[in-house]
Amino acid sequence: MRTRLAALAAVCLPLLFLPPLFLSGPAHAATGIHVSGTKILEAGGQEFVMRGTSHAHTWYPTQTKAFADIKSLGANTVRVVLSGGRWTANGVSDVADVVSRCKANRLICVLENHDTTGYGEQSGAYTLDQAADYWISVKSALAGQENYIIVNIGNEPVGNNAVTPDWTTATANAVKKLRANGFEHALMVDAPSWGQDWQNVMRNTARTVFDADPSKNTIFSVHMYGVYDTAAEITSYLDAFKTAGLPLVIGEFGFNHSDGDPDEDTIMAQSVNRGLGYLGWSWSGNGGGVEYLDQVTNFDVTQLTSWGQRLFNGANGIAATSREASVYGGTTTDPTPPSAPGTPVASGVTSTGATLNWTAATDNVRVTGYDVYRAPGTLLGQSATNSITLTGLTPATAYQVYVRARDAAGNVSGQSGQVTFTTLTGGGGGGGCTAAATVQSQWSSGYVVQPVTVTNTSGAARTSWTVTFTLPAGHVLTGSWNAAVTVSGQTVTARNLSYNGALGPNASTAFGFQAGRPNGQTTVPSGYTCAN
Repeated sequence: MRTRLAALAAVCLPLLFLPPLFLSGPAHAATGIHVSGTKILEAGGQEFVMRGTSHAHTWYPTQTKAFADIKSLGANTVRVVLSGGRWTANGVSDVADVVSRCKANRLICVLENHDTTGYGEQSGAYTLDQAADYWISVKSALAGQENYIIVNIGNEPVGNNAVTPDWTTATANAVKKLRANGFEHALMVDAPSWGQDWQNVMRNTARTVFDADPSKNTIFSVHMYGVYDTAAEITSYLDAFKTAGLPLVIGEFGFNHSDGDPDEDTIMAQSVNRGLGYLGWSWSGNGGGVEYLDQVTNFDVTQLTSWGQRLFNGANGIAATSREASVYGGTTTDPTPPSAPGTPVASGVTSTGATLNWTAATDNVRVTGYDVYRAPGTLLGQSATNSITLTGLTPATAYQVYVRARDAAGNVSGQSGQVTFTTLTGGGGGGGCTAAATVQSQWSSGYVVQPVTVTNTSGAARTSWTVTFTLPAGHVLTGSWNAAVTVSGQTVTARNLSYNGALGPNASTAFGFQAGRPNGQTTVPSGYTCAN
């Protein structure tokens, strides 16, 4: 799989980062943002966990309302795309204006130089040494702003090809060059291999880079796209940095990509569970075939896409988990999380569902709800009480499930004990395939169902599939992806597209949809069946 993904990344990932017209224990010197072990702290010692998105400022310099709009959806951080000359350069005055807008909107500003994207593989890419020179050229706009900004030295600074000097040496040298030129800021460094580090270069040599920093104030950033399409791959990578005692953030990720289907549910759940920052890609203006990664349409905050809705308003999303930086006065009035719920007990297990009950958690203020996960971190559902009936499970499949509680301040408990149950055979199929759906996120007037996993359960390859299900009364389909969807009354029919109909034995694909419902309802669709 690594070889396949590597080859795809070489072709596909450059498209994500080009403007639309192109196809191609701290020993810190600063008193501002700094690292301590795996944590990122503010000057006063308060922990800061990034929750935000990226804004392509260098290609859309007039879209300055984006800063306020991103803040309005609950973000505490914005990652701002800048250029030192590969595209129209952002000079001192422009960078100073960006910093000013971040501060005016009470956002921590991660400033990144995009010139380095795909070096060694993409024509025109800059070296990390050149990126360091850019930061030195705009130093006057950054000096004294250590409480408010993080300098992301170079975006995805190496493609999939070997370069000289290697990523470890080039990154360490860039860090040392900035320190030698008086930079006291927290520095962020992106992984090689288009940020995805599928060869584990950053994972294996991060300590060397960290130790090369005289200020011991370097943050590591991995970008999670198609390489991270399973929970095991995600948790393994995060565990490596936890074991090393080094600070890591998910500097970019998406819900889909041309090089594969990232597991955004696990990325977000694990980030929340571990207290790691994440930054989605990207606000608006994507081109080169990945326009679906826009979080709003045409920079209009009132037109959230399904990806934007997921990132900002979904489970483990920005609105629910972001905390404003204390430098802007942000505080957590209730810092105490709830107790862990009791181990759930499963009953009423069918081929596609089960009922879970658990002993309620306690809190010093109020428990507001529970999140139910399949280990290691895939959200299965949410409940306001200590019981839930799960639907859309896969027949004849073992599930290990645990629960976390949430309180009114957004604090999350530790996980409960795990219960294991196996769904019965049959159901969800009848045509040599099964369809199992997961409610990814829901709110008072709607919900997102993703993934709806279609699996070929026959012993022969198939070239097409059709999934049908029923919308509850009053529900209206508002969008779908990765399937051709038609609606007749309340019956929904989803058929494969040209690229995802062919499935070998035991192979799977997935699609998703969004629907609206009468305000205050909690029902979701059921009765998913699959056939040719």
